[in-house]
Amino acid sequence: MEWFNVGRIVNTHGVRGEVRVIPVTDFEEERFRTGNVLYVGDRPLTIKAVRPHKQFQLLTFEEVTSLDQAQEIKDTVLQIPETERGELEDGEFYYSDIIGCEVWSDEGDYLGKIKEILSPGANDVWVLSAGQNKKDILLPYIDDVVKKIDIESKRIEVHVLEGLLS
Repeated sequence: MEWFNVGRIVNTHGVRGEVRVIPVTDFEEERFRTGNVLYVGDRPLTIKAVRPHKQFQLLTFEEVTSLDQAQEIKDTVLQIPETERGELEDGEFYYSDIIGCEVWSDEGDYLGKIKEILSPGANDVWVLSAGQNKKDILLPYIDDVVKKIDIESKRIEVHVLEGLLS
């Protein structure tokens, strides 16, 4: 069975077992919902309470009720099994499908590989690693730029707008 990362427990919060999580998932509100089960390794953890705090999600698990227990899962990754990933509609992709794809211009130039996805507001921004000693490229995920996505071959074709690479 394949597992997918949805968050990283980076610290404890308070003395009653609450933990601070940096989300790394496409559907934050869906993944971090009361009653959902997340996994640390093969250990299931049921979300008892969730509340946003800055760029974090503060989670309390039914199985973690003290600071000592929370310390045990600090610096671990929260995951879900492949069966809980869900189906997407046509034209929708999971972050994990996009990260690692090679990006080529519609003129045939290799631009780099997508190393992360930012969600600053109106649209996602794909961060391309352009290679050694080169600055990362920030690529807006909009129709004017992204022309073709082939998940099977991990290849994306884009139209380079004026000023994008400068």
